[in-house]
Amino acid sequence: MSSFVIKSIGNALNATSLISSKYASKKALHLFASPRKGRYTEDQKKIVDSAEFELLSYHGHNIATYRWAGSGKTVLLAHGWESNASRWSYILNTLKAQDYNIIALDAPAHGHSDGRQFNAILYSEFINIVAEKHLPEVVIGHSVGGMATVFFMHKYHLPSVKKLVLLGAPAHFTGVFSRYKSMMGYNERISKGLDTIVYERFGKPVDYFSAANFTKSIEAKGLIIHDKKDKIIPFEDALLFANRYQNSKLIETQGFGHGLKDKSLTPKIIEFINNS
Repeated sequence: MSSFVIKSIGNALNATSLISSKYASKKALHLFASPRKGRYTEDQKKIVDSAEFELLSYHGHNIATYRWAGSGKTVLLAHGWESNASRWSYILNTLKAQDYNIIALDAPAHGHSDGRQFNAILYSEFINIVAEKHLPEVVIGHSVGGMATVFFMHKYHLPSVKKLVLLGAPAHFTGVFSRYKSMMGYNERISKGLDTIVYERFGKPVDYFSAANFTKSIEAKGLIIHDKKDKIIPFEDALLFANRYQNSKLIETQGFGHGLKDKSLTPKIIEFINNS
């Protein structure tokens, strides 16, 4: 959406909040949780067509999974916002060359998975279902897929998982939420209303959901990769992870953007996976 459209929607909801802040806040959260893209294009379908497809389930939600079988370590791939499992095309061949057993999934409301609404907590439950079935030794998560991976490990501590790779991951939900509120230009009524809804739905305040803080309880080794010029998730988030995730290493990049798809990073990820 253009900045004009974004501000127009924000202004409309601000006006609505004068009549009912609760209604306006619910609409604002619905907008925040509704991906505008992420379903497969025809070209993207070709990328996952070579995989073994399987649907798993979480509380009535179908979870789309893809497997490229190998005899080596099992690696689970969790994509980010408005994406799907095809985003890993740039690294798939290299992972296959290592004979890894590769598993990827589509997030809620993305790809071939069910739903129209997305949140990182639900995504973490999807990841847990897939991880419990395939017992990965390594999980690689991009952006909110990295955040959801940390949420999953913090809650379940799956023993099979020995290593996490976090690519451009947000360190805390507060930052993600604040940037959304600022982008839309929401007033104080909606801002507070959004925080209230999160507390009512999940039983915790917004600032509780800190992936960086959650890493303190994670024993698996971590590799944090983040671009210093990332325009989506600030580099400061990577520093928060590095400060709190004791058993981790930070790789700083410059010029690779939020996607971090530069092939120069692939050997570093492979090295991290293979080294004990």
